[in-house]
Parts: sequence; structure tokens; C-alpha cells
Amino acid sequence: MNFQGIAASSGIAIAKAYILVEPNLSFNKKTIEDNKKEIERFRSALSIAKRELKDIREFVEKEFGASEAAIFDAHILVLNDPELITTVEEKISLENVNVEYAFKETTDMFIAMFEGMDGEYMQQRAGDIRDVTKRVMTHLLGAKVVNPSMISEEVIIIAEDLTPSDTAQLNRKYVKGFATNIGGRTSHSAIMARSLEIPAVVGTREITQHIQDGDMVVVDGLNGIVQVNPTFEQITIYEKKHQKYMEQKAEWAKLVNEKTVTADHHHVELAANIGNPEDLAEVISNGGEGIGLYRTEFLYMSKDRLPTEDEQFEAYKSVLQGMGNKPVVVRTLDIGGDKELPYLKLSKELNPFLGFRAIRLCLEEKHIFRTQLRALLRASSFGNLKIMFPMVATLDEFRQATAILKEEKHKLLEKGAVVAEGIEIGIMVELPSTAILADQFAKEVDFFSIGTNDLIQYTMAADRMNERVSYLYQPYNPAILRLVKIVIDASHREGKWTGMCGEMAGDEIAIPLLLGLGLDEFSMSASAILKARTQISQLKQSDMVELANEVLQLRTNEEVARVVRARCHL
Repeated sequence: MNFQGIAASSGIAIAKAYILVEPNLSFNKKTIEDNKKEIERFRSALSIAKRELKDIREFVEKEFGASEAAIFDAHILVLNDPELITTVEEKISLENVNVEYAFKETTDMFIAMFEGMDGEYMQQRAGDIRDVTKRVMTHLLGAKVVNPSMISEEVIIIAEDLTPSDTAQLNRKYVKGFATNIGGRTSHSAIMARSLEIPAVVGTREITQHIQDGDMVVVDGLNGIVQVNPTFEQITIYEKKHQKYMEQKAEWAKLVNEKTVTADHHHVELAANIGNPEDLAEVISNGGEGIGLYRTEFLYMSKDRLPTEDEQFEAYKSVLQGMGNKPVVVRTLDIGGDKELPYLKLSKELNPFLGFRAIRLCLEEKHIFRTQLRALLRASSFGNLKIMFPMVATLDEFRQATAILKEEKHKLLEKGAVVAEGIEIGIMVELPSTAILADQFAKEVDFFSIGTNDLIQYTMAADRMNERVSYLYQPYNPAILRLVKIVIDASHREGKWTGMCGEMAGDEIAIPLLLGLGLDEFSMSASAILKARTQISQLKQSDMVELANEVLQLRTNEEVARVVRARCHL
């Protein structure tokens, strides 16, 4: 079988399928006759769950450290809690009900109790119980346990979708690629795939319905194709494609220690987008000249609670130290849309992409925001920190965020903390209204970073997670290019700089146009840097200025792409 999707991350991968689906944990209440047998089932499920958690804890401590593994200690404590165990067993014996019902009723009661208590620690216990309940129920019901971090053989992940927290757990040693039913090139699973440098095809619509665990799968991330149970001849063809692609990557790698300079000696900065400190090795090995986007939300999403100030400080410090004096642009917490934090218990919204997210959330939940800002300020003396606020819609939002930052800086200095001077403060330009008002923002911000993934989504009124409207993801549409020009020109008039951290920054058709429009910094997945540097080295900026001026007068995305391909021999 052959499935066409969206090429989300380049490369070719061949391995067995691993179906990643949430287990069906539905059950009916039953009256039972053999209480002892039901209690034995319960104890057996507890025992299996404890063994699993101990294995996971060892794995996580080895891969990520003791602090990340500590959560599983809390889960094991829940499974050993005599009050919980006794309550379940008494309910089975006294009410003659099946263990699934007794266990779920009991854990629901404990969860509600802890959620109603004051204090962060008690509320975290509710999250621990919820996670443990799901694990034990999978064994009681004979469902498959979903745990991407415990994959221990080479596989291709097949899923309806991958959440950011799912992708954060993927071990590149074993996960060779993935394919999903939904998603687009700018969905977060796709972005993470590029960060991990594993091939991915998204938006296949129905691949999970036609594939089974263990099927041989080819993921062609170059052409957006997933081949299921290929013939020997087909595998041979794909192996040759993979070899050719690896040879091309070796050519790009020759520029790893070079600056990014056009053929007529115009320098631009090629930076990387990262999600956590572990990504630094890829940035350095790919010759990144800085970090153009540190997505701090992954630090929050990897836990079942808010990270502490010290935990955040250590993460930010390690990134700043790792990059030496190279710039590191840190985006403050950007939660919302398709990025959720279950432990915050935010209310469901009809349209979360247009809702309570990013800077809007931070300005209301100020205790979360202040903790992050303190951690960033404390880390600032260890490198070249720049801070930017996401999804800023009004000048008042920027001013409020900046005022809070200044308050926290003043408090730290009063306590004798060391805070770097002259930290640049910027904003993400993701909204058309912000782009149009860039001349006013430019008088107050130190820099802009254009987030084209959302800017395109909001300008074209097309959900970037919906493959049915993926044709409206049009980075070369003259409407988008004109907005980009407005932002860059506004910053330059005020002596400021503009970067771009959306996927458009690493797009081979967009790169010539962005050079011509005067973009100062291109930030992309680390794996795209060397290819982009090679391309830029072969272009003259003066020619690209003429090209950009020409295409701004065109009418469609397709017309622009056609002209760029012809002029730049793509």
C-alpha cells in the first residue's frame, strides 16, 4: 500500500511499524461472585504496573537525569499506598463489584480530594493518581500500554497525531521516523521531527486504518510518501535514495565552520530553533550561529507540574553557556492552541488558536510568568540572552510584559543577584495587526522575530493543523511577503533588527526572497542550517533585492514560486 501525505521532515526511513494509539479504557459495572479472584486481578495489575514504572524510572534517569526520573518515584508511592489499596479491596468485597469499577471509583474520589486541597504539592498528587490509574486500567482491561520513551527497537511510529509531549519522549536511536493521519508541515510534531532529524510524513488521513504493528514501512520524507510492506525491489530503490540524500548532507557539512555570506559578501545570521538543552549538540554540529528560538514550553510539557524557578534557571543557564557568546533568543511560555498543559486545567475553548494563550495567559497567570522571568534574568549573566514575548497583539501587552520583567529585575538586584545589562527585549510578529503596526512597535522593542507559521495561519484564516485546508499554507503569497516587508522595513528605520523563526526561514524558495527583503536573521531547525548556508553562498543579495521587488507585484503563491524557481534554478 502507498499513502500520500505532507513531507514534514526530510530523509528516508525503513523499519517496522509501531502503532501509537491511546488505549480504550471503557468498561461496564458488573456484579461478581468471586471476590478473591477479583482482588487477585487487582494485585496482579498493581504488580505489573510497579515493574513497568521501575523500568521507566531507570531508563529516564539514565537518559535525562535524576530530577526527571523523580516523578516515577511518586507514581510508585501511589501504587504502594495502603489506604488506596485497602479502599479498593473493601469496595470489591462489600459491594461485589468488578475491580475496574472499584478502582476507578476509588481513584476518582482521591483525585477530587487532592484537587480540592490548597498547595501545589497536594494538587500534584492528583496528577500522579490520574496517571497511575490509566496505567493500572490498561492491565486490568488488557489494553496496550502507550509509552514512546520505552521503545527499544528500530521502528516507524504510526499515529493519529503526535502531541508535543509524545515527540519529546521519542528516542532517535530507535524511532527512525513517523507517519500520522493528521497535521501539516508546521504542526508541532513536524517541527519536532525536524529537530530530531528523523523523516516524517503527516496528513495521510487514514494510515492508521490500514497498517498493523510489525508491518514493514518506508517513510519518504522527501516526497511525502509512506510505503507499507514494500517489495524487495522497492526497498532497494529507497535505500539508494537514502544513500544519495546522505551524500548530499555530507556536501552541505563542508560549510559547518563558515559564516553565512552571500556571493556578494552580504552576511546574514543562520540560527537554530530548539526545544530543550539537549538540542544544543545538533545546533553546534550543524554550524548554528546562535539560537533564534528557544521554545521554553517543552520544559513545562515534559513535567506533570510547573517547573520550579531553579529547574528553569538550570535549563536556561546550560543553553546560554553552551552557546558561548552567541545570541540566544528565548521565547517566554507559549502555551495554547495545540500545546496544552493538563495540570493547569484551563477551560476548553471553541477556537484555542484564537484564545487564551501565550502572552495572554502569562499576563493573567502572573505567578507563572514572574517565575520564568526571574529564572531567565538569573541565567542572563552566563551568555548572550535575548528575551521575546509571543503572540503580542497590542502595545499595551508589550508594555505590561516589559514592566513585569523590570520589576523582577529590580527585586533580584536588591537581593544582590547578578543580572546582565542590556538584555534585548523583542516580540514575535505572528498577527497581521502587529505586522501592520510594526512602525509603532519598532519604536519600543529591540527586535522582531517573525513567526510565519502562525502569521500565515492567521492571515489566510486557515488552521495549520487541518490538512484539508493545507493548500492555504502559502508562504510565498504576496500578502505574506508584503507583511514581512512591512516588519523588516519598520525595524530598519529604527535601527533595529528582524529575524524569522517560522519554518519559512529554512524554505529554499523563500530564502532568496527573504534575502532580498532584508531579513537579518534566519532561524530554523538545526538540520536545515547547512543546506540553507550552501544556498545563500550561491546567491547575490543585490539580485535578490530585484527579485523580491518583482514578486511583490505578483498575484498568487504559485506565480511567485514559479518565478523564484526559474531565476534561482531550483
